[in-house]
Amino acid sequence: MKKTKLGEFEEMVLLTVILLKEEAYGVEIKRELEARLKERLSVGSIQSALKRMEEKGFLESALGEATQKRGGKRKRIYTATPHAHQVLKEISDIRQGLWTEINLEKELRTI
Repeated sequence: MKKTKLGEFEEMVLLTVILLKEEAYGVEIKRELEARLKERLSVGSIQSALKRMEEKGFLESALGEATQKRGGKRKRIYTATPHAHQVLKEISDIRQGLWTEINLEKELRTI
């Protein structure tokens, strides 16, 4: 997992990008994550994570069409790379293996 260098917040942003598909742009990613985490996030934290992951090769981006709704501004749409999908699969496998071997209810009874 060390070679992936993907933090927990980055992992969640990356999963959200994959979930949103063609709607994966900054404000929509923020909205989706806030709804799931039930907490407020700054646009800057999302943009920083997106930039870091693009530099690491987890994401690619392209500008979408300008819209009247956004005052003629174009959205930067993000997509996950095949490398990102592979890394997420590895992370999921590692976590699933740990959860499978831990009997959390039994652990809680002993605490």
